[in-house]
Amino acid sequence: MSKFKVVMTFPDGEVIDSYEEDEEEGIFDTEQEAEDYFAEWMSSYSVGGEVLHLSNPGDYPLEMVEQEPDYEIVEI
Repeated sequence: MSKFKVVMTFPDGEVIDSYEEDEEEGIFDTEQEAEDYFAEWMSSYSVGGEVLHLSNPGDYPLEMVEQEPDYEIVEI
C-alpha cells in the first residue's frame, strides 16, 4: 500500500519534508491526509510568523510570512 509525504519549497530555496520534520506523523496513508497536513501546517506557520512579527518586526518582517511555499505530495 502506498504512503505519502509532503515536500514544501519556499521562494528562498528552503525545502521542508514532512517525513524529515516528523517521522511519526509525517507519513500519510492517503493523498487527502497529506493535503490536510499541509493546510494545517500553513495555518500554524502563518500564525507563528504573525506572532514573531508582532514581538520584533525588525527581525521578522511580514514579507517572510507571506511567502507561501510550493508543495508537492510525494508517493513513497
